[in-house]
Amino acid sequence: MIEKHNLVIELIADVQRVGIHSATFWWQLAVVAVALVVAGLISRQVRRKVAAQADTASSALRIGREGLTRIWFPLNAFLLVKIGHLALQQSMAGPYKLLSLAALLLMAMANIRVLVYVLRHVFNNARWVQNWERRIALGVWVLYALHIIGVLPEITEYLDSLAFNVGKTHISLLTIIYGLFSVAMTMLVAMWIGREAERRLMKSETLDMNVRVVMVKVIQSALVVLAVIVALPLVGIDLTVLSVFGGAIGIGLGFGLQKIASNYVSGFIILLDRSIKLGDMIQVDNRTGIIRGLTSRYVVLRSADGTEALIPNETLVTSTVVNQSYTDRSIWVGLPVQVAYGTDLELATRLLAEIARAHPRVCDTPEPGGFVAAFADSGINLTLGFFLRDPENGQLGLKHELNMAIWKAFQQHGIEIPYPRRDVYVHQAGDARQAETF
Repeated sequence: MIEKHNLVIELIADVQRVGIHSATFWWQLAVVAVALVVAGLISRQVRRKVAAQADTASSALRIGREGLTRIWFPLNAFLLVKIGHLALQQSMAGPYKLLSLAALLLMAMANIRVLVYVLRHVFNNARWVQNWERRIALGVWVLYALHIIGVLPEITEYLDSLAFNVGKTHISLLTIIYGLFSVAMTMLVAMWIGREAERRLMKSETLDMNVRVVMVKVIQSALVVLAVIVALPLVGIDLTVLSVFGGAIGIGLGFGLQKIASNYVSGFIILLDRSIKLGDMIQVDNRTGIIRGLTSRYVVLRSADGTEALIPNETLVTSTVVNQSYTDRSIWVGLPVQVAYGTDLELATRLLAEIARAHPRVCDTPEPGGFVAAFADSGINLTLGFFLRDPENGQLGLKHELNMAIWKAFQQHGIEIPYPRRDVYVHQAGDARQAETF
């Protein structure tokens, strides 16, 4: 049977025994007060420095600095209380239940803020983290309260009694809870380290983007596996048990999960051979758009209309992909224009070329030009040909601006844009004829 220790009752008993006016009690109060004041002053100075650098810091760095600022106060106060505790032990006799209670409360506050800081940093300040902060804090406070009043050891003893055997392994409900907690904590640490590695690698300008993405994914995957391998032995689970699950996963891959495995392997192939990369404009399966995301399983393709398609990596490996920006981002665009017969074609083509050259989105090299494409029924078909330097921004707005400029230039120079025209002859009796033109 676990001996029950209620720190609150013990503190009240000590105060009643030695008296509230004893030097030991007042020295403990002084240590706690000084620790809180000094920790508050240090935290305020750190907060001012962080606020002064907030405008120039990135989003991730700002979250990290603000989180560290919140952690700074309880950690400093806890350390100062412990230092005061050691100093009092050297100078006068105890008991020091007040300092022990204060240290536990400060440690609870530090644990809450550290956990919230890690969650914010790992999940990039996601909304669900903000919504769960109060629940997380309440859960930690309840655990510490149960420990302070001495109930937590009894609960753990009861949970440990609810056990069963799997072969030679004894597993209790307490072991399962410890296992889940250990895996969750090690996973959070691994994801935190992975997030830091991603932030630093993505800032590197010496490495290709695809190489950076591959390195980030390999590091994050390795850290997750390492976290599981480290967490399970902490609760007494033999790693050889994982061989059974490894065999089951192998069978699953052989039957139902081969597509998923193929997509993951294809993702690394795409990243390593650099056939496509972030920002490329590609065409695959009658879809054209810009690559906005590369994940382990799929590619995010954003079309000009704003819709996003999630294309499996295997499709990009096994299908024909038209990469319009593989070696050069610019693409050729032809804008058809029709002029009337009798138009000065040299003037018209020169105007088309000048209008294209004046637009900032049109490439200077190769030079744009106007071309006579065909002699049609109602007029002469011209084509304004040019290379577009930023196809990812769409073509509709560009064509609108060019057409408006062409319309104004043709009006100024008296160039007619024809419309369909037919001559209809109506024959009456005799030789009289009347022609009517529409």
